[in-house]
Amino acid sequence: MKLSNSNEAGRKAGERRGESGSAGSILLLLILAGIGFLVLREVIGGPPEAHLSQELKGIGRSTTVSVISSDGRGLRSLEVSLEQGGQAIPVFSQVYGDRWHLWSSEPAEITQELQMGTTHQEVLRDGQATLRIRARNWRLFGGETVLEQPIVVRSRPPSLEVLSGLLYVNQGGSELVLYRVSDSAVESGVRVGDYFFPGYPVPGGQPGEHVALFAYPPDVPSGVTAQVVARDEIENEALANFPHRLTAKRFRHRDIEISDSFIQSTVPAILSNSPEVTDEGDPLKNFLLVNGKLREMNRARIAEMARQTSPTPLWEGAFLQLTNSAVESQFADYRSYIYQGSKVDEQVHMGFDLASVQHAPVIAANSGRVVFAQYLGIFGNTIILDHGLGLQSLYAHLSSFGVKPGDMVAKGDVIAQTGSTGLAGGDHLHFATLLGGVEVNSVEWWDPLWIEQHILPKLPAAKLPAQKSSDETPVSSGA
Repeated sequence: MKLSNSNEAGRKAGERRGESGSAGSILLLLILAGIGFLVLREVIGGPPEAHLSQELKGIGRSTTVSVISSDGRGLRSLEVSLEQGGQAIPVFSQVYGDRWHLWSSEPAEITQELQMGTTHQEVLRDGQATLRIRARNWRLFGGETVLEQPIVVRSRPPSLEVLSGLLYVNQGGSELVLYRVSDSAVESGVRVGDYFFPGYPVPGGQPGEHVALFAYPPDVPSGVTAQVVARDEIENEALANFPHRLTAKRFRHRDIEISDSFIQSTVPAILSNSPEVTDEGDPLKNFLLVNGKLREMNRARIAEMARQTSPTPLWEGAFLQLTNSAVESQFADYRSYIYQGSKVDEQVHMGFDLASVQHAPVIAANSGRVVFAQYLGIFGNTIILDHGLGLQSLYAHLSSFGVKPGDMVAKGDVIAQTGSTGLAGGDHLHFATLLGGVEVNSVEWWDPLWIEQHILPKLPAAKLPAQKSSDETPVSSGA
């Protein structure tokens, strides 16, 4: 009996020792796994990543440079410097946290915006330099990335000289300025308020000679001064004033009655051809959607076409008005839209509405290249011709197309027929003259004398074809 009890006690003690040994083994495995995990964190993953958020060709007096660095282990430090003439010029240095931690609390990614240039690092000089970025993480092996990039330092903007004399420009009208700019300029033109009109090298001109067609849009206050602007690839900007006199204009204000029948006859077709907007299920709401939001989207699309312009002039003398047409709506008419006795909207009608006979032949106002020929929202079937130097003409509400994008046309060629597509109450041509995608007063471009006085004298080297007064269509008295 006693022997039996002793054996039982020994058995239980053995089980307890076995359980204790199993628990210890599990604990040891967990410890080893933890150590292995920590070792792997120190070894696996490689160095951090470091790069610039944008292409950087150089720095000027003050250039914003965004440096992005990242690492899953956590960033330890970031250093940015400029090296020039054997001298290291510190720009930025930051250490994140400390080494002795198990779980990283340091940032996994940072974007550091830095100001570089001769204003901020005064020892910098114009010329070549090297941008050096050094990012470190907390790993024992391979925890550092060094990025070096050669750059140019240029603190002076392009040189700029205006060659034109006194200019006379009407509000809503156009003008042309001649200027000379240095080779370092990658972009130049005329700034008028928030508008920018690109310039182009003068065909056959002297080195650096540029010409820019520009406008004073109707919404620019008369006190705003036009300036020639030139920028280099580092965004250094040069400004030059030029003598000009602006004649302020008052534009007509009209009330336009909108009926249910007009909405039903125009808006559904526009919506069906304009997937960029969604039917709101109410006729008046749909009209307001088309007349407002879609109108702005259409104008933005027209402005995009300005990029497809020839760097040389394609036109010949004065532009042609639609044959035997009467002007029903003038340039920059301010329109209040009246529905059931109440004003529901207000817009500015840019361009001219020209009425002739139904399905009248539409002629190219001047020589150029077709850059657009398709349905365009409120404008319906639309053609845009490019005449070079940012000058384009638009023909809208067409019933048919006689040309396609890429076609070259001569002044007077038939390109379409008038119609009532888009937001049109009847058969007519909506015609607009564009500079850099901005509508300008066509009356000037229809006038041979204006072309002779304002355009041709400033393009002596461009060799524009001489205008032929015999084939010019006279401007309508309604304009």
